[in-house]
Amino acid sequence: MPLTDRAIKAAKAKEKDYKVSDEKGLFLLVTKSGSKLFKMKYRFNGKEKKLSFGAYPDINLKEAREKRDEARKLLAHDIDPSAHKKAIKAAQRLNSENSFNAIALEWFDTKLADKTDGHQRRVKRALEIHLFPTLGNHPIKDITAPVLLEALRVIEGKGSVETAHRVKQITGQVFRYAIATGRAERDPTPDLKGALRPSIPKHFSALTDPRDVGRLLIAIDEFQGTPTVKAALKLSALFFCRPGELRNLKWSDINHEESRIELVAEKTHQQHIIPLCTQAKEILNELHPHTGNGDFIFPSARGRSRCMSENAVRVALRTMGYDNDTMTPHGFRAMARTLLDEVLGFRVEWIEQQLAHAVKDANGRAYNRTKHLTQRTEMMQKWADYLDGLKQQALSGNVVSVNFKQA
Repeated sequence: MPLTDRAIKAAKAKEKDYKVSDEKGLFLLVTKSGSKLFKMKYRFNGKEKKLSFGAYPDINLKEAREKRDEARKLLAHDIDPSAHKKAIKAAQRLNSENSFNAIALEWFDTKLADKTDGHQRRVKRALEIHLFPTLGNHPIKDITAPVLLEALRVIEGKGSVETAHRVKQITGQVFRYAIATGRAERDPTPDLKGALRPSIPKHFSALTDPRDVGRLLIAIDEFQGTPTVKAALKLSALFFCRPGELRNLKWSDINHEESRIELVAEKTHQQHIIPLCTQAKEILNELHPHTGNGDFIFPSARGRSRCMSENAVRVALRTMGYDNDTMTPHGFRAMARTLLDEVLGFRVEWIEQQLAHAVKDANGRAYNRTKHLTQRTEMMQKWADYLDGLKQQALSGNVVSVNFKQA
């Protein structure tokens, strides 16, 4: 007699498990614990086998019969329903392990471990906001150029053209990692060349007029923030290294014997040297009583185990009246690059070397951290003296732009 919903509800647990039959191999197993499980008995290659469909009431009688009928169709084609079910689960598990989400996170942990905290946050945010919602659950091998383009068009449609290009670049890195680890055959991002609107490069805002620079230096001197942030502002102007490099400086990076800072450039990952001018030494000596008992020269206000926030200098500049369209932490580099060349007349290769750009010489030789070090040491001292001069002229209200071209 076929099962009914009433009969299923009325079935009570007994001392032992027992079965209540339906039709065509389907039955309800009532366990001694009170669970009610839909199962199907069938024969394949002469052997009796069982197939589970789920527990009542999560699976109702109608759904259980539909699953039974699907299993019987497989049997009619000489397919074992149990083996078929296991194969589907294995494929789903493999797709989950090879999903864009899973591989992107694996790539992130593997390839970005040595990047700065700020870079890691930006990449993670791009993945979580722009890629995981649309592509995250897709098996990476199934993501084609049109599928990826659709996701990028959403970003582009919001007016974030530069972000769309950056997300495309991140996606390409994930695909190349998937190819290297045997989980994808090709990277679809090259197929999208020209498909997105061109990105207009946006340069970091910077002050390059000597009068404006003099006023900025006065504002830094008058800044009422913490000694750590004030020192970071002063040394941003003197060192003009990348903001992330400055924030991550440690006291152990200072080579007192050679009067220089030795670090690894954030972008090129090359060893880099910053000669210490007299003014920089004074600033560091004044700061040492405040932060010298920790690792970082510029520790976080929330704890000395990590470096200063990437927004600390930016917020300080805003407090002083300099917004993102006027001056940024990165703008100290452009400021130095322009004035060292156009006003002080130092050789471009010395400036580029001090900016830690991965430049090559005429013979194609790669970056050398000690190249032009004597000249760069002299340049850094003259740069600091020039800034002091601009500040004094601004204080006297008599800033003049003098050409100090090198002979």
